[in-house]
Amino acid sequence: MNVGVLIIGDEILSGRRQDKHLSKSIELLGERGLQLSWARYVGDDPQRITAELRAAFASGDLVFSFGGIGATPDDHTRACAAQALGRPLALHPEARELIIQRMHEMARQQGLPFDPDHPDSHRRLDMGRFPEGARIIPNPYNRIPGFSLEHVHFVPGFPVMAHPMVAWVLDEHYGHLHDQRPWSERSLVVFGAMEATLTPLMEAIEAGHPGVKVFSLPSVDHPRWGRHIELGVKGEPTAVDQAFSIMQSGLHELGAKLGPELPHQDGA
Repeated sequence: MNVGVLIIGDEILSGRRQDKHLSKSIELLGERGLQLSWARYVGDDPQRITAELRAAFASGDLVFSFGGIGATPDDHTRACAAQALGRPLALHPEARELIIQRMHEMARQQGLPFDPDHPDSHRRLDMGRFPEGARIIPNPYNRIPGFSLEHVHFVPGFPVMAHPMVAWVLDEHYGHLHDQRPWSERSLVVFGAMEATLTPLMEAIEAGHPGVKVFSLPSVDHPRWGRHIELGVKGEPTAVDQAFSIMQSGLHELGAKLGPELPHQDGA
């Protein structure tokens, strides 16, 4: 099952906030033997958000959507998810109870009585209006839940809330995917070669080893190695070892100047 993330918010695209979701998603997935397949960023544009969510639902991928599930005018994600699936928004009964509990807590902290008829109370309940058929994602930080629809899971933009919620979804609903496929990655430093020269070797390795991916990461100003290419292979461990040996032999035949092999990366 491919895994993707959709990160929503003008503040990310404008640079007012630095995205922390992509790196944390990679970390949370890696801890469970999973890898991220794709990531997309989109601003607070309802048409674009709806289009991205429609594609996410159609893909069958496991997708985490970060941001835009609050109740202010720039929070469009809940309505866009409903539109993408052609479902109405409705106040989720469990979300309603959780939000009311949170409002009681806030009132006690402020030394004020809780007023369920106050306009602020009604606006906060809007955060529990999800597309029909949604399932709750518990929020351990402040009770205000996220929600799931099929394999797409919606969490807030606040990392302190979102990241534990993503971990909960992975463990609660996708434990059967954890550590499903062992993988390995091996690479080395190549000096003085052009990617165009190395491309036929890379293509031959992928053609001869289904399931192995070859990658090339050029650098022009590395603090230790200067201009070089990190060339490597990743995939099933046994196939990776075989492909890496063939890659080394091919590089020697091309007369490439080889640097050190970089530390292995392995998954369970």
